[in-house]
Amino acid sequence: MKVLLLGSNGRLGAALSRRWKSLPQISELIPLTRNEVDLSDPLSAEAALAAYAFGTGDVVVNSAASTDVDGCERDPELARRINAETPGRIARLCAARGARLIHVGTDYVFDGLLDRPYTEEDEAKPVSQYGATKLEGDLEVLAASPLHCVVRVSWVFGPDKPSFVDAIVRRALTNPEAAAVHDKTSSPAYTEDLALWLESFLDLALPGGVYHLCNSGTCSWRDYGEYALECAKQHGIPVLTTTVAPLKLSDMNAFVAVRPPHSALDTSKFTRATGIVPRHWKEAVREYFASWQA
Repeated sequence: MKVLLLGSNGRLGAALSRRWKSLPQISELIPLTRNEVDLSDPLSAEAALAAYAFGTGDVVVNSAASTDVDGCERDPELARRINAETPGRIARLCAARGARLIHVGTDYVFDGLLDRPYTEEDEAKPVSQYGATKLEGDLEVLAASPLHCVVRVSWVFGPDKPSFVDAIVRRALTNPEAAAVHDKTSSPAYTEDLALWLESFLDLALPGGVYHLCNSGTCSWRDYGEYALECAKQHGIPVLTTTVAPLKLSDMNAFVAVRPPHSALDTSKFTRATGIVPRHWKEAVREYFASWQA
């Protein structure tokens, strides 16, 4: 099959591009960045993608999005174009050609008020423009074809683009004090694992629909950061602390958008469909810092 990969220079897209280029079932992998397909202009993005030859049996992956949560709050129209309108147009183009679209979603479509991980059947109630526009995109994709998949991920980290754990470890190289929110929880997702698990969706026999995908286990930003610092120290990275002081989400005055306080994802549906049980987030973080470079 031919695979077209939107957002190929992002944190997840780069991992997909690297891992998938040698997969035997892919005859051609076409990595696409904003230079080739600009999601901020729905009409031109659709036309640019339509210029590529793909059709029945092929797959388009959309790992691109406007993910700046506060930026989406400031400019909801731009967020809607990137996160909702363009994915809808791409989804309908793929459907017309008989191709599957794998669209990457987010845990921010939920309000974060449940005391357990969210399943695909739980009602999405976004509390920010980012969440609202991503949910609209999910619905556009799902309405376009039963073959399409929306794969929601959370707290993505990996080697291709810095994330929260990179920032806290880098800061600890020169600063003996660290702090992070302790009353916001979710599930980290390692891009190397996601790239492996997402291969399952290249099998067009796998039913379309919504899937949640991340490493197992739940943690707070504080737990996540503290464990990252511990792993870094174990692997010889000269951090000045492994202690992270607690902060309250309500005290984050710099935040423009509301964040869901508890948005861990339940991956049982993915396991039932594929037989794959995602490994624990701590195992993934430990592996990541074994080869980490500042």
